[in-house]
Amino acid sequence: MAQIGFKTDRGRRRDNNEDSLFVMPEQNIYIVADGVGGHNSGELASMTAVKNIAEYIVEHPVEKSNDAESIREYFQLCLKAVNQTIYQMAKNSKENAGMATTVVLLYLCDDQAYCMNVGDSRAYLVRDGRLRQITEDHTYVNELLKEGSITRAQAENHPQKNMITRALGGEEKILPDFYVIHSEKNDIFILCSDGLYGEVASEEICRLASKADSMSALSADLVNLANSNGGNDNITVVCLKI
Repeated sequence: MAQIGFKTDRGRRRDNNEDSLFVMPEQNIYIVADGVGGHNSGELASMTAVKNIAEYIVEHPVEKSNDAESIREYFQLCLKAVNQTIYQMAKNSKENAGMATTVVLLYLCDDQAYCMNVGDSRAYLVRDGRLRQITEDHTYVNELLKEGSITRAQAENHPQKNMITRALGGEEKILPDFYVIHSEKNDIFILCSDGLYGEVASEEICRLASKADSMSALSADLVNLANSNGGNDNITVVCLKI
């Protein structure tokens, strides 16, 4: 069982909220998406992603997949179908051309946590007072960082730090990353869009998580801190405590 909290906010600089979230406690599945695209296309892309993932899960129950490899295949098929839907929507409408969305998804089953991501929305694990980033950002700046072309300090202020290299709907084929984590009692998982970690340092996320009374309070505290630190983007968080 997990205790759950979640919150989304448009932030202080944006007119609309292009983030979406969806929680499915009965299925133990939690999703955050952050849309990109002009007009309201980003909003449409992220909403389509979470809605279609949820519908796929209801129509094809995940319980039938019971080992890491079959769970990976299950979610790959799910995201492949959703990717096609968004890709076709973008292709068929001039207004939605170029729209896409990040996605990060967490599935809890027995004492395992399965995580998938496309783009730069993240999953974190807080355990024993330490914060660990589970997912890896699919961004141009992260590529530069990995190959040693820039330092972490340069990455923080890089002019292209928001350029994502993978997104749902961005291309005809999609390759999500997949992670398996053995979960323990009192573990806290945090799913978020870049509007959170762009404003709030890892140490602060860890500090708030470690002293949180409830996951609802933690979600609200994280969003409030991101806003008070500037709120330059939409902010979305889903927090779970095992």
